[in-house]
This record gives sequence, structure tokens and C-alpha cells, in this order.
Amino acid sequence: MSERTLIDAILLAGQRPGTDPFAAAHGQAAKALIPVAGRPMVAHVAGRLAGHPAIGRVTIHATHLPELRAACPDPALHWQEAASSIAASLAPMLADPATRYPLLVTTADNVLLSDAIIDHFVREAAGADLAVAVVEAEVVLARFPDARRTWLSFRGGRFSGANLFWFGSAKAALVVQLWAAAEQDRKRGWRMISMLGWGNLMLTLVRKLTIHALAARVGRRLGLAAKVVEMPQAEACIDVDKQADLELVESLLLLHQPE
Repeated sequence: MSERTLIDAILLAGQRPGTDPFAAAHGQAAKALIPVAGRPMVAHVAGRLAGHPAIGRVTIHATHLPELRAACPDPALHWQEAASSIAASLAPMLADPATRYPLLVTTADNVLLSDAIIDHFVREAAGADLAVAVVEAEVVLARFPDARRTWLSFRGGRFSGANLFWFGSAKAALVVQLWAAAEQDRKRGWRMISMLGWGNLMLTLVRKLTIHALAARVGRRLGLAAKVVEMPQAEACIDVDKQADLELVESLLLLHQPE
């Protein structure tokens, strides 16, 4: 793959203002610094992105920059101060004419990110202006029967997000702008839902649409090609948000470490 076709990646490692209780319980200033199998969680994800042959420039949007730089000393990594929310961090970048597309976006707690997960997502998302990764409940529960996730129900299945996003063109900036507006003002958030179409919302609530049909309808409403990518790897939706997640992820990583 030539340098011109490499995909730039954004690794989100920010934190909302105030103390993160999970990080504090582990004596860390930020959740991204919590050790997982002996390494800060952010180092696992940054290393996987930087080492993948399809990924070019890796930029980490972070708070607590000195500490995270020390945790990820690779000089090839790029750093940017994170804003107070994910949408606020992404919106200016996507509005910048100098931004190169496509972009792969993930989070520092996506510790089980693997080459196979990246390969599948990139292959299936190619050509879309916007793509979001999900995992179907049966896939997760077959691998992790005790997993507790927030499931979104659609015709044909229940799904959970996988912390992988694809911005294939500048058209995706509109979605992030709407997301940022919803974060800042809940009344404007309801306006966002209205813009996406009350019909789409109601059809989803009564489970008349598949998740893929909803993505296509919303994309047409916004004038872009939107896609949901179903991931075959159950690990794709296991992030490290709480102590039980940490223990599960550590056990999986240690199981596959070479002796």
C-alpha cells in the first residue's frame, strides 16, 4: 500500500473536566493511563495503530499530555490537546480543509483492537462517507456469555457499538457538528433527531427497520453515504470502562502473550 493510500488514524484519549473515579481508583490522572497487563491502556491501542500496514499518521487527542507522551514514547506519534468532549475534539479537525480522508477513529479504552478488527472494518467501510462499527448480541454472548452491554434493538437483531468510526470524506463533518450541538444543548439535540427524521425514529422504536436500513435512510437525509459495519469479532465491543472490563481484558491479553 503506497503512502498516498494510507489511512490516517485518530486515537481519542481525552477526559471530561474533573476527576475520573475509575482512573483515581488506580492512582492515575486519566483513564487512558490505567495499566492493562503491565502497559498503560493507551499504549496498547497506539501501538496497534502505528504498527498496522494500512495506517499512516496516528494522532492522539489527549488530556494530561505529558503523562500520556511518556506512556507512548514512539516519536512517530502525533499529539493534540483534546477538547472537553469527543465531538468538540473532532469537529474542528473535520472542518479543516487540510484534513486528509479517509480517517479511522477509535478510543484509548479499545484495548483489544487487533489487526483482524482493523482489516475487517477498513475493508467494509471503504467507499462510505461515514461508517460505524457494531457487534451483534449473539456474536458477543457466544464468546462472553456474562457480558453486560447496552443493546440497541432493531429488526433482525440487537447491537452494541464497537468504538470504531470511519470518516470517508468531509461530508461526515455534518454529523459531528450535529453531535457537538446535541452535547451542548439538549433542546438542540431533539432538533437533531427531528432533522434525521421522526419517521426514522419511530420506525426504529417499533423495530420496523434493520440497523442497515436505518443507516441508509439517515445518510440519504443528510446527503451522505452512511454505513453500519457488523464486526465478526466479539472482542471489538469490549472496552475498558470499569473494573470488570479491566479484569476480562487483562485475562485475554495474558492468555495470548507468548511464553
